[in-house]
Amino acid sequence: MKYILSIDQGTTSSRAILFNKDMKIHASSQEEFPQYFPQSGWVEHDANDLYNTVLNTCKNLFKDNNIKASDIVSIGITNQRETTIVWDKNTGQAIYNAIVWQDRRTASICEEYKKVGHEQMLREKTGLLFDPYFSGTKLKWILDNVEGAREKAKKGELLFGTVDSFLIWKLTNGKKHLTDATNASRTMLFNINDGTWDKEICDLLDIPMIMLPEVKNCADDFGEVHSSIFGESIEINAVAGDQQSAAIGQACFKEGMIKATYGTGCFVLLNTGPHMILSKNRLLSTIAYQLDGEITYAIEGSIFVAGAVVQWLRDGLKIINEAKDTQELALAADPSQELYIVPAFTGLGAPYWDAHCRGAIYGLTRNSGPAEFAKAALRSVAYQTKDLLDAMHNDIESFDENINIKEKSVLRVDGGMSASDYTIEFLADILGTSVDRPEILETTALGVAFLAGMKKGFYTNKEDFANNWHLEKRFESSMDIDIAIELYKGWTESINRTLSI
Repeated sequence: MKYILSIDQGTTSSRAILFNKDMKIHASSQEEFPQYFPQSGWVEHDANDLYNTVLNTCKNLFKDNNIKASDIVSIGITNQRETTIVWDKNTGQAIYNAIVWQDRRTASICEEYKKVGHEQMLREKTGLLFDPYFSGTKLKWILDNVEGAREKAKKGELLFGTVDSFLIWKLTNGKKHLTDATNASRTMLFNINDGTWDKEICDLLDIPMIMLPEVKNCADDFGEVHSSIFGESIEINAVAGDQQSAAIGQACFKEGMIKATYGTGCFVLLNTGPHMILSKNRLLSTIAYQLDGEITYAIEGSIFVAGAVVQWLRDGLKIINEAKDTQELALAADPSQELYIVPAFTGLGAPYWDAHCRGAIYGLTRNSGPAEFAKAALRSVAYQTKDLLDAMHNDIESFDENINIKEKSVLRVDGGMSASDYTIEFLADILGTSVDRPEILETTALGVAFLAGMKKGFYTNKEDFANNWHLEKRFESSMDIDIAIELYKGWTESINRTLSI
């Protein structure tokens, strides 16, 4: 048999997944790696950990399933976006830890650029905001704070990339310095109107453009894994940022289709077709995918803390042993208590974009305990999703081109937290709409697997792929609308109090 290998390099772990000819998962391997928090609001990874866990998971997958490199038709890579790595062109070694997308150290830098009036230009060119979330100011910080870095960069001795670029460089033994349009669109340096790195923005941030990778289609030639790594060379034919890859894996190819991925954070993408829409609600315009030189756009809302709030219950408060324990606790919670956890551990993302506020809990009583905390944690994810969807629909409905949003009433979900029936049922209740969960929850890995297979002719076109998308369960709203409105009112009051602290 022949397979497509999907490399999914995420925020807390790396995974390797084999897909067979029928796009079913044949086998998978996963390995976690350390998180580093040097200061409050700072989040880092060791770049070597990212690469080594990718290698380990791939090699373990091959060994445990008696797979050879020759059994792999192609590789697709999907990755945590915005995470920033600068490495030495000659040694391949990072000059500083990878600065993770969650990191907020450049908040003051972003504020300065906003104060002097640069944000409107940035929005019009990149679809983004001046926020520490994106790669641009992270890269600037490294060049400003690592001794000799800027001088080396100007000489062409240093390279910049998001995680996909770093992995491609290492896997091809330094032969390819590439990225794809989706990852490029998250750097704050890429003009998504004309599909090029933007000189004005690079000059503003004092970033030498010689550091930047070549940008390619999501399904394209990204070089070959060097034969010394897996015994034989393997082509890399697809790259996409994790959230865009999930949208592809959810077959969100039509205008108005929308998906939400619940991992460490939550990311909602709404396909806007050929229209690059500037949000009136501080959401992001981004590239959903680029195929054969044609760009499809999306509006995106980013929630920084989704699954991470469950990790906090486990690792911080130590009131659960496993993530799945939250569902049983939530069901056992006192219905007369309504706690609200605003999990702004590293600030709030869309549509608030407050890098400085921190988490808060409202409604505590003497009887509040682990069950009430678990319920509030799971519900916080649904409330934040409603924040995003309300803003998105407002943007779409006010757009001049009258985008077809006939499918907006159905939200497709994936990611680890979507396995929780309690969470997704409450999500349907608070949204007042239907929520669809697919058979394959690993849609992030599936997206680039499909693209890689399509590029090689192993899989058919995206229309056939969409027709083969399979529903596992549909969740319908069953809560009285007045109750849902009252619950959400409590959430908005909690948010407003948190933002004003």
